[in-house]
Amino acid sequence: MLTDGAFFDLLRQGLWLAVMLSLPILLAALVTGVVIGLFQALTTIQELTLTFAPKLAAIVLVFWVSMEFMSRLLVSFFQDQIIPLIAGAS
Repeated sequence: MLTDGAFFDLLRQGLWLAVMLSLPILLAALVTGVVIGLFQALTTIQELTLTFAPKLAAIVLVFWVSMEFMSRLLVSFFQDQIIPLIAGAS
């Protein structure tokens, strides 16, 4: 049986894992958005696709580059935390 303390510890670890997985993608979107926003402010070009397309490209590129890192984190979390709980080996 999972105690309250173990449950909240597992929940905390899961939330931290979610932050670690989303951080590279969110940082890429943030940096790209700031750069494009500065470019639009300096040139007074207000084109919607100018912000969307580079952000999407940066997000896809960062996701593709960090896929191995994300997969390793998820697999290790499930192997170390979730599967032992399901199997009852905690």
